[in-house]
Amino acid sequence: MLLLWYYMNISINIIIFQVVVLIFSAVIHEYMHGWMADSLGDSTAKDAGRLTMNPIVHLDFFGSLLLPFLLVVTGSPFVFGWAKPVPFNPYNLKDQKYGIAKVAIAGPLGNLITALFFGFVLRFAPLGDNIMLITLLAIIVQINLLLMIFNLVPIPPLDGSKVLMQFLPAEARNSYMKLEKYGMLLVMFFIIFAFDLIVPIINFLFRLIVGI
Repeated sequence: MLLLWYYMNISINIIIFQVVVLIFSAVIHEYMHGWMADSLGDSTAKDAGRLTMNPIVHLDFFGSLLLPFLLVVTGSPFVFGWAKPVPFNPYNLKDQKYGIAKVAIAGPLGNLITALFFGFVLRFAPLGDNIMLITLLAIIVQINLLLMIFNLVPIPPLDGSKVLMQFLPAEARNSYMKLEKYGMLLVMFFIIFAFDLIVPIINFLFRLIVGI
């Protein structure tokens, strides 16, 4: 009975850790959007108090807490969530041609940097047989890779769509932008029916970074 309780505690701790990692990874993602916008001349995020790593100002109750917790508890094959988008004014950006794309790509880039940092710790640090520490580091890497790849999917309003829009002809861009009003439906459709398409990419990058 005590042994069963111990393993249940470990499982609960892992669930809580996954949700915490997802929250802070989403905060890094949104902070990087704001940081890039600010570096390009738009202080909207800073003026709104959003250019900070304090998770409280970025949290969305449903997207940051409830949804990811339910997904983990129910044994979902993926953990999905979001923070409140950081506001920015594209008309304030110094780079009017590619500024929006730079702001969009900064979020996934923040997740990639985080995945690389903890992935290299996992790969090169002398961790020995510390299975728990190895597991926790692996979770950080996997969640950040998931956020990076998922957000690069070119479905409005995900970051990948904002990058792609900057390289489309004006007419195609306008047609593409009209899809944004169906954004959440398209995203949910992708999660339910096409999420498996990005899993091999996430797994490949994980093995590439941690060296297994």
